[in-house]
Amino acid sequence: MEVRNVKLSNDEFFKEREEVLASWPTGAGVDFDEAVKYQLSIPESKRFDLKLHNAEKEGVTLIQPRAGVALYEEHIKLLQFLETAGEADLLPSTVDSYTRLNRYKEAENGIEKSKESGRSMLNGFPIVNYGVNTCRIVTSSVKSPVQVRHGTPDARLLTEISIAGGFTSYEGGGISYNIPYSKDFSLEKTIRFWQYTDRLCGLYSEAGVHINREPFGPLTGTLIPPCVSNSVAIIEALLAATQGVKDITVGYGQCGNLIQDVAAVRTLKEQTKEYLARYGYDDVRVTTVFHQWMGGFPQDEAKAFGVISWGSAAAALSKANKVIVKTPHEAMGVPTKEANAAGLRATKQVISMLRDQDFTNIPAVLSEGEIIRREVDQILDKVFDLGGGDVAKGTIAAFEAGVLDIPFAPSKYNAGKLMPARDNDGAVRILEMGNLPFSDELKQFHRDKLEERARQEKRTVSFQMVIDDVYAISKGFLVGRK
Repeated sequence: MEVRNVKLSNDEFFKEREEVLASWPTGAGVDFDEAVKYQLSIPESKRFDLKLHNAEKEGVTLIQPRAGVALYEEHIKLLQFLETAGEADLLPSTVDSYTRLNRYKEAENGIEKSKESGRSMLNGFPIVNYGVNTCRIVTSSVKSPVQVRHGTPDARLLTEISIAGGFTSYEGGGISYNIPYSKDFSLEKTIRFWQYTDRLCGLYSEAGVHINREPFGPLTGTLIPPCVSNSVAIIEALLAATQGVKDITVGYGQCGNLIQDVAAVRTLKEQTKEYLARYGYDDVRVTTVFHQWMGGFPQDEAKAFGVISWGSAAAALSKANKVIVKTPHEAMGVPTKEANAAGLRATKQVISMLRDQDFTNIPAVLSEGEIIRREVDQILDKVFDLGGGDVAKGTIAAFEAGVLDIPFAPSKYNAGKLMPARDNDGAVRILEMGNLPFSDELKQFHRDKLEERARQEKRTVSFQMVIDDVYAISKGFLVGRK
Protein backbone atom coordinates (compact mmCIF):
# COMPACT_ATOMS: atom_id res chain seq x y z
CA MET A 1 0.00 0.00 0.00
CA GLU A 2 1.14 3.54 -0.66
CA VAL A 3 0.73 5.83 2.32
CA ARG A 4 0.58 9.59 1.89
CA ASN A 5 0.30 12.36 4.44
CA VAL A 6 -3.24 13.46 3.62
CA LYS A 7 -6.30 13.68 5.83
CA LEU A 8 -8.47 10.60 5.59
CA SER A 9 -11.80 11.34 3.91
CA ASN A 10 -14.99 10.72 5.88
CA ASP A 11 -16.01 8.00 3.44
CA GLU A 12 -12.69 6.23 3.82
CA PHE A 13 -12.59 6.61 7.58
CA PHE A 14 -16.14 5.51 8.38
CA LYS A 15 -15.97 2.53 6.05
CA GLU A 16 -12.84 1.38 7.85
CA ARG A 17 -14.44 2.17 11.20
CA GLU A 18 -17.21 -0.36 10.63
CA GLU A 19 -14.58 -3.08 10.26
CA VAL A 20 -12.59 -1.88 13.29
CA LEU A 21 -15.58 -1.81 15.65
CA ALA A 22 -16.76 -5.22 14.42
CA SER A 23 -13.38 -6.85 15.07
CA TRP A 24 -14.12 -7.57 18.78
CA PRO A 25 -17.47 -7.62 20.66
CA THR A 26 -16.74 -4.59 22.87
CA GLY A 27 -16.46 -2.44 19.76
CA ALA A 28 -20.27 -2.52 19.57
CA GLY A 29 -20.34 -0.39 22.74
CA VAL A 30 -18.80 2.61 20.98
CA ASP A 31 -21.18 5.34 19.80
CA PHE A 32 -19.33 8.43 18.57
CA ASP A 33 -22.05 11.01 19.21
CA GLU A 34 -22.76 9.63 22.68
CA ALA A 35 -19.01 9.48 23.41
CA VAL A 36 -18.64 13.15 22.46
CA LYS A 37 -21.37 14.06 24.94
CA TYR A 38 -19.67 11.98 27.62
CA GLN A 39 -16.29 13.57 26.96
CA LEU A 40 -17.86 17.05 27.11
CA SER A 41 -19.31 16.16 30.53
CA ILE A 42 -15.86 15.46 32.01
CA PRO A 43 -14.83 18.29 34.38
CA GLU A 44 -12.08 20.61 33.16
CA SER A 45 -9.90 19.55 36.11
CA LYS A 46 -9.79 16.04 34.60
CA ARG A 47 -8.94 17.07 31.06
CA PHE A 48 -5.37 16.22 30.19
CA ASP A 49 -4.84 19.03 27.69
CA LEU A 50 -6.09 21.73 30.04
CA LYS A 51 -4.03 20.53 32.99
CA LEU A 52 -0.88 20.47 30.88
CA HIS A 53 -1.44 23.95 29.51
CA ASN A 54 -2.25 25.38 32.93
CA ALA A 55 0.99 23.86 34.19
CA GLU A 56 2.86 25.47 31.32
CA LYS A 57 1.43 28.88 32.20
CA GLU A 58 2.43 28.41 35.84
CA GLY A 59 5.91 27.04 35.06
CA VAL A 60 5.17 23.72 36.80
CA THR A 61 6.41 20.26 35.78
CA LEU A 62 3.67 17.69 36.42
CA ILE A 63 4.47 14.13 37.49
CA GLN A 64 3.00 10.95 36.02
CA PRO A 65 3.71 7.25 36.73
CA ARG A 66 3.26 4.12 34.65
CA ALA A 67 0.79 1.59 36.06
CA GLY A 68 -1.68 -1.09 35.06
CA VAL A 69 -3.07 -4.41 36.35
CA ALA A 70 -5.53 -6.98 35.01
CA LEU A 71 -8.60 -6.58 37.25
CA TYR A 72 -10.39 -3.27 36.93
CA GLU A 73 -11.26 -3.06 40.64
CA GLU A 74 -7.57 -3.48 41.51
CA HIS A 75 -6.59 -1.05 38.77
CA ILE A 76 -8.85 1.56 40.35
CA LYS A 77 -7.26 0.97 43.76
CA LEU A 78 -3.80 1.29 42.20
CA LEU A 79 -4.60 4.60 40.51
CA GLN A 80 -6.24 5.99 43.65
CA PHE A 81 -3.16 5.01 45.69
CA LEU A 82 -0.78 6.68 43.23
CA GLU A 83 -2.97 9.80 43.20
CA THR A 84 -3.03 10.09 47.01
CA ALA A 85 0.03 8.35 48.46
CA GLY A 86 2.12 9.10 45.34
CA GLU A 87 0.88 12.68 44.85
CA ALA A 88 0.64 12.07 41.08
CA ASP A 89 -0.66 14.99 39.01
CA LEU A 90 -1.55 12.86 36.01
CA LEU A 91 -2.45 9.17 35.90
CA PRO A 92 -1.88 6.33 33.41
CA SER A 93 -3.55 3.17 32.35
CA THR A 94 -0.71 1.12 30.94
CA VAL A 95 -2.09 -1.58 28.65
CA ASP A 96 -1.04 -5.25 28.80
CA SER A 97 1.16 -6.92 26.19
CA TYR A 98 -1.59 -9.14 24.73
CA THR A 99 -3.78 -6.12 24.01
CA ARG A 100 -0.81 -4.36 22.42
CA LEU A 101 -0.60 -7.23 19.94
CA ASN A 102 -4.39 -7.37 19.39
CA ARG A 103 -4.52 -10.79 21.07
CA TYR A 104 -7.72 -10.14 22.99
CA LYS A 105 -8.54 -13.78 23.60
CA GLU A 106 -5.30 -14.27 25.53
CA ALA A 107 -6.01 -11.05 27.42
CA GLU A 108 -9.43 -12.45 28.36
CA ASN A 109 -7.73 -15.58 29.69
CA GLY A 110 -5.40 -13.37 31.69
CA ILE A 111 -8.37 -11.65 33.33
CA GLU A 112 -9.87 -15.00 34.30
CA LYS A 113 -6.58 -16.33 35.66
CA SER A 114 -6.15 -13.12 37.65
CA LYS A 115 -9.55 -13.65 39.24
CA GLU A 116 -8.62 -17.22 40.13
CA SER A 117 -5.16 -16.45 41.50
CA GLY A 118 -5.93 -13.19 43.30
CA ARG A 119 -3.04 -11.38 41.62
CA SER A 120 -2.55 -9.76 38.24
CA MET A 121 -1.57 -12.25 35.56
CA LEU A 122 -1.28 -9.48 32.98
CA ASN A 123 1.33 -6.71 32.86
CA GLY A 124 -1.25 -4.03 32.28
CA PHE A 125 -4.92 -3.07 32.00
CA PRO A 126 -6.82 -4.81 29.13
CA ILE A 127 -8.96 -1.91 27.92
CA VAL A 128 -10.40 -3.59 24.83
CA ASN A 129 -11.68 -6.58 26.79
CA TYR A 130 -13.42 -4.43 29.39
CA GLY A 131 -15.05 -2.04 26.94
CA VAL A 132 -16.49 1.44 27.26
CA ASN A 133 -18.56 1.22 30.42
CA THR A 134 -15.86 -0.34 32.60
CA CYS A 135 -13.34 2.21 31.33
CA ARG A 136 -15.72 4.97 32.40
CA ILE A 137 -15.90 3.43 35.87
CA VAL A 138 -12.09 3.57 36.00
CA THR A 139 -11.63 7.09 34.65
CA SER A 140 -14.39 8.51 36.85
CA SER A 141 -12.96 6.91 40.01
CA VAL A 142 -10.05 9.38 40.30
CA LYS A 143 -9.74 13.16 40.46
CA SER A 144 -6.89 13.50 37.96
CA PRO A 145 -6.78 13.18 34.15
CA VAL A 146 -5.96 9.67 32.90
CA GLN A 147 -3.92 8.72 29.84
CA VAL A 148 -3.68 5.45 27.90
CA ARG A 149 -0.07 4.24 27.54
CA HIS A 150 0.67 1.12 25.55
CA GLY A 151 2.95 0.17 22.63
CA THR A 152 0.52 -0.99 19.99
CA PRO A 153 1.32 -1.06 16.25
CA ASP A 154 -2.39 -1.34 15.35
CA ALA A 155 -4.21 0.64 18.03
CA ARG A 156 -7.40 1.50 16.14
CA LEU A 157 -9.91 -0.42 18.29
CA LEU A 158 -8.01 0.44 21.46
CA THR A 159 -8.30 4.13 20.55
CA GLU A 160 -12.03 3.91 19.91
CA ILE A 161 -12.79 2.25 23.25
CA SER A 162 -10.31 4.40 25.20
CA ILE A 163 -11.70 7.76 24.14
CA ALA A 164 -15.31 6.65 24.43
CA GLY A 165 -14.33 5.30 27.86
CA GLY A 166 -13.31 8.71 29.18
CA PHE A 167 -9.55 8.78 28.75
CA THR A 168 -8.48 12.28 27.71
CA SER A 169 -4.95 11.55 26.48
CA TYR A 170 -3.55 8.87 24.20
CA GLU A 171 0.06 7.90 23.63
CA GLY A 172 1.89 6.49 20.62
CA GLY A 173 2.56 6.81 16.91
CA GLY A 174 3.13 4.85 13.72
CA ILE A 175 6.92 5.06 14.05
CA SER A 176 7.50 5.14 17.79
CA TYR A 177 5.11 2.24 18.47
CA ASN A 178 6.51 0.15 15.64
CA ILE A 179 10.27 0.34 15.08
CA PRO A 180 11.30 0.13 18.79
CA TYR A 181 8.66 -2.51 19.64
CA SER A 182 8.11 -4.86 16.71
CA LYS A 183 10.10 -6.95 14.25
CA ASP A 184 7.78 -7.58 11.32
CA PHE A 185 5.30 -4.67 11.12
CA SER A 186 5.91 -2.53 8.05
CA LEU A 187 5.92 1.24 8.41
CA GLU A 188 3.35 1.53 5.62
CA LYS A 189 0.90 -0.42 7.77
CA THR A 190 1.56 1.26 11.09
CA ILE A 191 1.63 4.82 9.74
CA ARG A 192 -1.70 4.07 8.03
CA PHE A 193 -3.15 2.52 11.23
CA TRP A 194 -2.12 5.57 13.22
CA GLN A 195 -3.62 7.90 10.64
CA TYR A 196 -6.91 6.29 11.68
CA THR A 197 -6.19 6.93 15.37
CA ASP A 198 -5.26 10.54 14.69
CA ARG A 199 -8.24 11.12 12.41
CA LEU A 200 -10.52 9.82 15.16
CA CYS A 201 -8.92 12.28 17.58
CA GLY A 202 -9.34 14.97 14.92
CA LEU A 203 -13.05 14.21 14.65
CA TYR A 204 -13.40 14.54 18.42
CA SER A 205 -11.56 17.86 18.21
CA GLU A 206 -13.95 19.09 15.52
CA ALA A 207 -16.78 18.18 17.90
CA GLY A 208 -15.22 20.32 20.66
CA VAL A 209 -13.27 17.61 22.52
CA HIS A 210 -9.48 17.96 22.48
CA ILE A 211 -7.78 14.63 23.06
CA ASN A 212 -4.13 15.11 24.01
CA ARG A 213 -1.85 13.05 21.75
CA GLU A 214 1.64 12.04 22.82
CA PRO A 215 4.16 10.40 20.45
CA PHE A 216 6.48 8.07 22.36
CA GLY A 217 9.72 10.01 22.68
CA PRO A 218 12.32 7.61 24.13
CA LEU A 219 12.08 5.05 21.29
CA THR A 220 14.32 2.15 22.43
CA GLY A 221 15.42 4.22 25.43
CA THR A 222 19.06 3.24 24.99
CA LEU A 223 21.62 5.94 24.10
CA ILE A 224 19.30 7.59 21.59
CA PRO A 225 20.94 10.71 20.09
CA PRO A 226 18.57 13.66 20.61
CA CYS A 227 18.51 14.44 16.89
CA VAL A 228 17.02 11.00 16.19
CA SER A 229 14.26 11.06 18.80
CA ASN A 230 13.46 14.72 18.12
CA SER A 231 13.17 14.06 14.38
CA VAL A 232 10.76 11.17 14.93
CA ALA A 233 8.69 13.24 17.38
CA ILE A 234 8.37 16.10 14.90
CA ILE A 235 7.37 13.71 12.11
CA GLU A 236 4.70 12.09 14.28
CA ALA A 237 3.43 15.53 15.31
CA LEU A 238 3.08 16.50 11.65
CA LEU A 239 1.29 13.24 10.81
CA ALA A 240 -1.13 13.79 13.71
CA ALA A 241 -1.78 17.43 12.86
CA THR A 242 -2.64 16.49 9.27
CA GLN A 243 -5.49 14.34 10.61
CA GLY A 244 -6.85 17.20 12.74
CA VAL A 245 -5.15 16.69 16.12
CA LYS A 246 -4.90 20.02 17.95
CA ASP A 247 -3.05 19.12 21.16
CA ILE A 248 0.30 17.31 21.03
CA THR A 249 2.86 16.48 23.72
CA VAL A 250 6.25 15.64 22.24
CA GLY A 251 8.60 13.55 24.36
CA TYR A 252 12.27 13.00 25.06
CA GLY A 253 14.04 10.23 26.97
CA GLN A 254 16.79 11.22 29.40
CA CYS A 255 20.32 10.67 28.10
CA GLY A 256 22.07 11.68 31.33
CA ASN A 257 24.17 14.72 30.47
CA LEU A 258 22.30 17.65 31.99
CA ILE A 259 23.30 20.22 29.36
CA GLN A 260 22.36 17.94 26.48
CA ASP A 261 19.06 16.91 28.08
CA VAL A 262 17.98 20.49 28.73
CA ALA A 263 19.04 21.54 25.24
CA ALA A 264 17.17 18.63 23.67
CA VAL A 265 13.87 19.43 25.40
CA ARG A 266 14.13 23.13 24.61
CA THR A 267 14.99 22.47 20.96
CA LEU A 268 12.30 19.78 20.61
CA LYS A 269 9.57 22.20 21.61
CA GLU A 270 10.88 25.03 19.45
CA GLN A 271 11.38 22.95 16.32
CA THR A 272 8.08 21.09 16.67
CA LYS A 273 6.25 24.43 16.72
CA GLU A 274 8.32 25.71 13.80
CA TYR A 275 7.68 22.68 11.59
CA LEU A 276 3.97 22.63 12.44
CA ALA A 277 3.68 26.32 11.57
CA ARG A 278 5.68 25.84 8.37
CA TYR A 279 3.12 23.34 7.12
CA GLY A 280 0.09 25.35 8.20
CA TYR A 281 -0.60 23.88 11.65
CA ASP A 282 0.12 26.92 13.79
CA ASP A 283 -3.09 26.34 15.78
CA VAL A 284 -1.75 23.12 17.35
CA ARG A 285 -0.82 23.43 21.04
CA VAL A 286 2.53 21.84 21.86
CA THR A 287 3.79 20.70 25.26
CA THR A 288 6.69 18.46 26.32
CA VAL A 289 7.24 15.33 28.38
CA PHE A 290 10.56 14.20 29.84
CA HIS A 291 11.06 10.48 30.48
CA GLN A 292 13.34 9.56 33.34
CA TRP A 293 16.18 7.18 32.52
CA MET A 294 14.87 4.31 30.36
CA GLY A 295 17.99 2.12 30.44
CA GLY A 296 19.38 -0.26 33.02
CA PHE A 297 18.86 0.62 36.70
CA PRO A 298 20.89 -0.37 39.77
CA GLN A 299 19.19 -3.06 41.87
CA ASP A 300 19.94 -1.25 45.12
CA GLU A 301 16.87 0.89 45.96
CA ALA A 302 18.87 3.79 47.39
CA LYS A 303 20.98 3.96 44.24
CA ALA A 304 17.85 3.70 42.10
CA PHE A 305 16.45 6.74 43.90
CA GLY A 306 19.62 8.56 42.89
CA VAL A 307 18.90 7.82 39.22
CA ILE A 308 15.27 8.90 39.66
CA SER A 309 16.30 12.14 41.33
CA TRP A 310 18.78 12.97 38.57
CA GLY A 311 16.01 12.52 36.00
CA SER A 312 13.73 14.69 38.10
CA ALA A 313 16.31 17.47 38.18
CA ALA A 314 16.81 17.35 34.41
CA ALA A 315 13.04 17.49 33.84
CA ALA A 316 12.66 20.49 36.15
CA LEU A 317 15.64 22.43 34.80
CA SER A 318 14.57 21.83 31.19
CA LYS A 319 11.09 23.19 32.03
CA ALA A 320 9.41 20.09 30.60
CA ASN A 321 5.67 20.26 31.15
CA LYS A 322 5.52 16.78 32.64
CA VAL A 323 7.85 13.95 33.63
CA ILE A 324 7.26 10.20 33.41
CA VAL A 325 8.51 8.71 36.66
CA LYS A 326 10.45 5.50 37.24
CA THR A 327 10.40 3.37 40.40
CA PRO A 328 13.15 2.08 42.72
CA HIS A 329 12.14 -1.47 41.65
CA GLU A 330 12.99 -0.76 38.01
CA ALA A 331 15.74 -3.38 37.86
CA MET A 332 13.58 -6.07 39.44
CA GLY A 333 10.36 -6.12 37.41
CA VAL A 334 6.83 -4.87 38.06
CA PRO A 335 6.95 -2.56 41.11
CA THR A 336 4.68 -2.65 44.13
CA LYS A 337 2.26 0.24 44.40
CA GLU A 338 4.28 1.46 47.41
CA ALA A 339 7.51 1.56 45.39
CA ASN A 340 5.74 3.32 42.54
CA ALA A 341 4.41 5.94 44.95
CA ALA A 342 7.84 6.38 46.53
CA GLY A 343 9.37 7.16 43.13
CA LEU A 344 6.64 9.74 42.57
CA ARG A 345 7.19 11.44 45.92
CA ALA A 346 10.94 11.58 45.40
CA THR A 347 10.37 13.15 42.01
CA LYS A 348 7.85 15.62 43.41
CA GLN A 349 10.35 16.77 46.04
CA VAL A 350 13.10 17.47 43.49
CA ILE A 351 10.70 19.07 41.00
CA SER A 352 9.29 21.37 43.69
CA MET A 353 12.74 22.39 44.93
CA LEU A 354 13.90 23.30 41.42
CA ARG A 355 10.71 24.96 40.24
CA ASP A 356 12.26 28.44 40.32
CA GLN A 357 15.46 27.47 38.50
CA ASP A 358 15.75 27.46 34.73
CA PHE A 359 18.71 26.16 32.71
CA THR A 360 17.17 26.61 29.27
CA ASN A 361 19.03 29.83 28.43
CA ILE A 362 22.52 29.22 29.78
CA PRO A 363 25.27 29.49 27.12
CA ALA A 364 26.26 25.79 27.15
CA VAL A 365 22.64 24.77 26.60
CA LEU A 366 22.20 27.21 23.74
CA SER A 367 25.39 25.94 22.11
CA GLU A 368 24.36 22.28 22.42
CA GLY A 369 20.86 23.17 21.24
CA GLU A 370 22.26 24.67 18.07
CA ILE A 371 24.02 21.39 17.27
CA ILE A 372 20.77 19.44 17.79
CA ARG A 373 18.82 21.95 15.72
CA ARG A 374 21.21 21.63 12.76
CA GLU A 375 21.16 17.83 12.97
CA VAL A 376 17.36 17.66 13.03
CA ASP A 377 17.04 20.08 10.13
CA GLN A 378 19.46 18.05 8.02
CA ILE A 379 17.61 14.80 8.78
CA LEU A 380 14.17 16.25 8.10
CA ASP A 381 15.30 18.06 4.94
CA LYS A 382 16.34 14.68 3.56
CA VAL A 383 13.10 13.02 4.73
CA PHE A 384 10.99 15.57 2.86
CA ASP A 385 13.28 15.33 -0.15
CA LEU A 386 12.92 11.54 -0.31
CA GLY A 387 9.14 11.87 -0.06
CA GLY A 388 8.83 14.59 -2.67
CA GLY A 389 7.50 16.89 0.04
CA ASP A 390 5.29 14.20 1.64
CA VAL A 391 6.46 13.39 5.17
CA ALA A 392 4.74 9.98 5.29
CA LYS A 393 6.30 8.78 2.04
CA GLY A 394 9.59 10.39 3.04
CA THR A 395 9.63 8.63 6.40
CA ILE A 396 9.19 5.20 4.81
CA ALA A 397 11.91 5.95 2.25
CA ALA A 398 14.18 7.40 4.95
CA PHE A 399 14.05 4.22 7.03
CA GLU A 400 14.73 2.15 3.91
CA ALA A 401 17.76 4.32 3.17
CA GLY A 402 18.96 4.49 6.77
CA VAL A 403 18.50 8.26 6.82
CA LEU A 404 16.31 7.60 9.84
CA ASP A 405 17.89 4.90 12.01
CA ILE A 406 17.00 4.01 15.61
CA PRO A 407 19.76 2.38 17.69
CA PHE A 408 19.06 -1.12 19.09
CA ALA A 409 15.60 -1.38 17.50
CA PRO A 410 14.28 -4.90 16.69
CA SER A 411 12.47 -3.95 13.49
CA LYS A 412 13.67 -5.48 10.23
CA TYR A 413 12.62 -2.20 8.61
CA ASN A 414 15.31 -0.34 10.58
CA ALA A 415 18.84 -0.20 9.13
CA GLY A 416 20.55 -0.65 12.51
CA LYS A 417 23.78 0.93 11.27
CA LEU A 418 23.79 4.00 13.52
CA MET A 419 25.78 3.39 16.70
CA PRO A 420 25.92 5.87 19.63
CA ALA A 421 28.45 6.31 22.42
CA ARG A 422 29.10 8.89 25.12
CA ASP A 423 31.69 11.63 24.88
CA ASN A 424 34.01 12.63 27.71
CA ASP A 425 31.24 14.65 29.40
CA GLY A 426 28.63 11.91 29.10
CA ALA A 427 26.68 13.44 26.22
CA VAL A 428 25.43 10.95 23.62
CA ARG A 429 27.33 11.27 20.33
CA ILE A 430 27.40 9.14 17.19
CA LEU A 431 30.19 6.58 16.77
CA GLU A 432 28.94 5.05 13.51
CA MET A 433 26.94 7.43 11.30
CA GLY A 434 25.36 4.81 9.09
CA ASN A 435 23.53 6.82 6.42
CA LEU A 436 22.62 9.88 8.47
CA PRO A 437 22.60 12.86 6.09
CA PHE A 438 24.95 15.05 8.13
CA SER A 439 27.35 17.64 6.77
CA ASP A 440 31.08 16.91 7.01
CA GLU A 441 31.26 19.54 9.74
CA LEU A 442 28.73 17.73 11.94
CA LYS A 443 30.36 14.35 11.31
CA GLN A 444 33.69 15.77 12.40
CA PHE A 445 32.11 17.28 15.52
CA HIS A 446 30.97 13.84 16.69
CA ARG A 447 34.29 12.25 15.83
CA ASP A 448 36.23 14.91 17.72
CA LYS A 449 34.05 14.49 20.80
CA LEU A 450 34.64 10.74 20.91
CA GLU A 451 38.37 11.10 20.21
CA GLU A 452 38.59 13.45 23.19
CA ARG A 453 37.17 10.74 25.42
CA ALA A 454 39.44 8.10 23.90
CA ARG A 455 42.52 10.19 24.71
CA GLN A 456 41.32 10.65 28.28
CA GLU A 457 40.85 6.90 28.72
CA LYS A 458 43.97 5.96 26.70
CA ARG A 459 42.09 3.71 24.31
CA THR A 460 40.85 3.84 20.74
CA VAL A 461 37.33 4.83 19.73
CA SER A 462 35.55 1.50 19.33
CA PHE A 463 32.35 -0.50 19.82
CA GLN A 464 33.58 -1.41 23.31
CA MET A 465 32.67 2.14 24.36
CA VAL A 466 29.05 1.43 23.36
CA ILE A 467 28.94 -1.75 25.45
CA ASP A 468 30.50 -0.01 28.44
CA ASP A 469 28.06 2.90 28.19
CA VAL A 470 24.96 0.68 27.99
CA TYR A 471 25.77 -0.87 31.39
CA ALA A 472 27.33 2.17 33.07
CA ILE A 473 24.37 3.58 35.02
CA SER A 474 23.41 0.19 36.44
CA LYS A 475 26.98 0.04 37.76
CA GLY A 476 26.86 3.52 39.29
CA PHE A 477 28.32 5.71 36.53
CA LEU A 478 27.21 7.65 33.47
CA VAL A 479 30.21 7.17 31.18
CA GLY A 480 31.44 3.59 30.77
CA ARG A 481 35.09 4.34 31.46
CA LYS A 482 37.74 1.83 30.55
